[in-house]
Amino acid sequence: MNGSLDSRAVAAAPTAPPPQALPQPGTALRQRLAELRGPSAAPQPLDARALAALAANPGCRRRALLDGAGVNKAALARALGSPATFGQSQFAFVRGNAFEARVGADSGAELMRLVHDRLGGPGAPPAPDEVDVPDLTAAGPEGRAARTRFALAEATSAGRWALLFHPMVPLDVAGSPVHLEPDAVVVHPDGRWTVVEVKSFPVVDGAADAAKVGAAARQAAVYVLALERLAGGMAATTAAGTPAPGVRHTVLLVCPKDFSNLPVAEPVDVRKQLSVTRRQLTRLTRIEEIAAALPEGTTFDLRLADDGSTPTRPAEELTEAVEAVGATYAPECLAACELAFHCRSRARAEGAVETLGRGVRGELGGLSTVESVLAAALGEPGPLPAAYGEDGPEPATGEPEADAPETTAPETGAPEATPPETGAPEAETGTPETAAPETEDPAVEALRRAAALRAEALAGFEPAAGFEPSGRKGEVPCR
Repeated sequence: MNGSLDSRAVAAAPTAPPPQALPQPGTALRQRLAELRGPSAAPQPLDARALAALAANPGCRRRALLDGAGVNKAALARALGSPATFGQSQFAFVRGNAFEARVGADSGAELMRLVHDRLGGPGAPPAPDEVDVPDLTAAGPEGRAARTRFALAEATSAGRWALLFHPMVPLDVAGSPVHLEPDAVVVHPDGRWTVVEVKSFPVVDGAADAAKVGAAARQAAVYVLALERLAGGMAATTAAGTPAPGVRHTVLLVCPKDFSNLPVAEPVDVRKQLSVTRRQLTRLTRIEEIAAALPEGTTFDLRLADDGSTPTRPAEELTEAVEAVGATYAPECLAACELAFHCRSRARAEGAVETLGRGVRGELGGLSTVESVLAAALGEPGPLPAAYGEDGPEPATGEPEADAPETTAPETGAPEATPPETGAPEAETGTPETAAPETEDPAVEALRRAAALRAEALAGFEPAAGFEPSGRKGEVPCR
């Protein structure tokens, strides 16, 4: 999305939590996930940032299982010898906390002024005594989620401004409940809810870094999706005729202005990110299905020493356990997943074209390795896709044999192996060597056409005067 932010882009605490219980995974699934994580390892919570990254790559079963089981992927990557090199610096973490504390000071008076100014509202901004700030403290994430649901229901029915700091919202992901924590949620007098995201990256001259704004929008879209499902569940349990609370698809992004610590806010439309996130999450394979396909005894337990940080399990065993779960690597994983360097090294070792990017992978069709791509481009015998012969794709005959006739003809010395210019009649019988271009795989045909054009261009190339050939064959130095 566009990084420019100029474009359109304290009440009493609730008396009791709602009686409805939050959905929990089955006992068998919880036990299985605990075995995968390790009996002594505490589960890592799945936040909206990680969930947005998971939704961006729904085909990666490895990440879905590790995140669902709460495995510490950063510690696992270090034990595998491929530590992650990204993350938030300590300075940025402290600065972000200080900025968020400034925005929420005085019961969120400054934040409510920004909400009223940027999202509109009748009259003047609400005074501090006109805004309810419920207490959401409770034991555990389930208790906080229950208290959040009750506070949202109370604020919606009251018809007043309400500001919820760090609410806890549940979301079902691949059959496992995840608890998400937005920075703030504002309840308007008309009953609508608005997500507020507080970020520490600056807005300089009315514009912010496009990549950071896009990441914030994807993260906020996860919160909007969770609130929509929560609102739908609340409407199903209320009296008939009661309208469901509405969740605004425009979130408020609050950042420091220029190089100061003064907050500035701009609305960001996240409908596109919301649609993508909703669609991608539905494509995730359920965690119990992935776990059921694992070999017996598979676990990602690091077997930490008494210090609680040194793994004692051999790296070979961990590698075998990780490789038991299929992964879908893409270069974008380097900025979003702790295991990306491990997956990249494996993909490179296998010659997978996924290392070149999703766009390249989509253009190559059935060619899944770099070796097969080069073989198709050069027209040489090579490891083409399984349904292909050595020289290219065969007509759709459905023959599963690996020893196609053309591979045995040279061994028998039969006339059909002679080139067409010898005049042998067998050359026109439609053998695989003279297959019509329309039977070629489009990707293979395009690669061979590009290779022919390149060879034709190089054949007519004449070095300009003054160019000296290098010591290597076929190289021409450039000045």
